[in-house]
Amino acid sequence: MADKPAKTLVKRHSVVTRLTHWVNVLLIAVLLMSGLQIFNAHPALYWGPASTFADPWVAMQKEEIGGEPRGITTVGGMRFDTTGLFGWSGKEGMREQRGFPAWATIPSWRDLATGRRWHFFFAWLFVVNGFIYLAWSLLGGHLRKDLWPTKAQLSPRHILHEIGTHARLKFPKGEEARRYNALQKLTYLVVILLLLPAMLLTGLCMSPGFNATAPWLVDVFGGRQSARTIHFISANLIVLFVLVHVVMVIVSGLWNNIRSMITGRYAIEIEGGQP
Repeated sequence: MADKPAKTLVKRHSVVTRLTHWVNVLLIAVLLMSGLQIFNAHPALYWGPASTFADPWVAMQKEEIGGEPRGITTVGGMRFDTTGLFGWSGKEGMREQRGFPAWATIPSWRDLATGRRWHFFFAWLFVVNGFIYLAWSLLGGHLRKDLWPTKAQLSPRHILHEIGTHARLKFPKGEEARRYNALQKLTYLVVILLLLPAMLLTGLCMSPGFNATAPWLVDVFGGRQSARTIHFISANLIVLFVLVHVVMVIVSGLWNNIRSMITGRYAIEIEGGQP
C-alpha cells in the first residue's frame, strides 16, 4: 500500500492580508452591484468626450422586433438577443426595460440617487482598505518578497510551463506551494498596480467636483465618456479575475485555500510519508 503523503501547516498569509482580502470581497460585491444601478440610468457606453447616442460602442436596450419586445445588446458592430437578461429583463410576463436585471443591482429597484450614494461611500472604503494593504506590502516587504516575480520566473519558457501545468490542473506541491507561482504574481500585480488604479482614476473622472479640481485627468483618459467606458471595462476584467480566482481556489484545494485565508496556515506535502 502506497504511503500517504505527510503534510505540515506553514504560514502563508498575514493578518493584514487576510483582513483586507475579506473586506475587499464585501466591498467589490457592493461596488459592482451599485455600479450596475448607476449604469442602468443610461445603459450605453461611448468613446470620446461626449455621448454619440446614434452610435454607442455598447448598448443594452429594448427593441420591437416583429411586433414583440426584445432585449438587444450591442457590442461594437455586433448585436445579440439578450431578452430576459439584458435590455428587456426579468421573467416572461414581468419584464421591464433596464440594462442589467434587478437581482444584479443595489438597490434592486430603479433608484439612481441611492445607487450613487452606495457606490461612492463604499468606493472610499475600498480606497482606504487598498491603501492599508499597499502600505503594509511596501513597508513589510510583502510586495517585493512575495508578489514580485524573480528573473527566472519571467522567462518565457517558465511561464509557458506554468500555463501548461495550470491547463492540466496540476498545481505546485511541497516547498513550491509555499510561494506564489509566476502566473499568480503577474496576475495580482496587474490587478493591484493597473486595474484598480484605473478603476479609481476613471471613477474620479465622473465626479463633477473632482473635474473642477483636476480637469486635466479627464483628458488623460480621452474624455469623460472614454473614462466611463474604461471604468466599465476595468470592472468587467476584475469580475473575470474574481471568477477565475474562485475556480482556481476550488480545483486546487477548496478547504486548504479557505483555511489559509482565515487562519493564515496552508498545508503542504513534505518529504517522507506515513502508513
